[in-house]
Amino acid sequence: MEEIFLEVEQREGTGRAKTKDLKEGGFLPAILYSQGKDSMSLQVSNSALIRLVHQHRIEGVIINLKIKGDKGSKVRPCLIKEIQYHPVHDNIIHVDFNEISLTKEIKVNIPITTRGEPVGVKQEGGSLEHMLWEVEIECLPTDIPKGIEIDISNLKLKESIHVKDLPVPPKVKILNDPSSIVLTVAEPMKEEVAAAPAEGEAPQEPEVIKEKKEVPSEEGKAEEPKEKEKEKK
Repeated sequence: MEEIFLEVEQREGTGRAKTKDLKEGGFLPAILYSQGKDSMSLQVSNSALIRLVHQHRIEGVIINLKIKGDKGSKVRPCLIKEIQYHPVHDNIIHVDFNEISLTKEIKVNIPITTRGEPVGVKQEGGSLEHMLWEVEIECLPTDIPKGIEIDISNLKLKESIHVKDLPVPPKVKILNDPSSIVLTVAEPMKEEVAAAPAEGEAPQEPEVIKEKKEVPSEEGKAEEPKEKEKEKK
């Protein structure tokens, strides 16, 4: 497994003013959580963190924190617990690290990737439907795979790949339901065609709603002669 190191510094002070000063200096606020220990306020280089996020799939990747001035340990292995983004500009504004033990199993999510084009799509006109894009696994931090890749070239129409079919290293356990469908080749959509009229039967025409004409009431008919009689006078 590739070792990733990130240099950080302990942070003093909190609040908006302090955070603003950090950002102006090219740093971001962060927190390190450790089981059985007090959390530690940190500051991390904005450019270093962005480079780390772009170069690696951050979820499930062990990051060795080198904390400047930390006399307790040279490096602290950890996972990124959460990254907070600005709601408008989408840039990183805060990071939470979670310190881990390399000798205890942990649970993380890893992605599922595919290789090849299914026979059921290429030759039989079906469509590939991806139901599950990642799975939750349990293993030692040093055994976390980057992901699970599956060859789908031989997948035919109406065939599926389930969680139980996924290839995983012997020291890795998948926690998802084994019967869950990861992906399937579905039948092509059929267009509905209107049924042809039977022999001798005229095709149905759409019903036309005609506006009803107003019929004068009996009261109106009785009053009409009186109006004419007034005009003669």
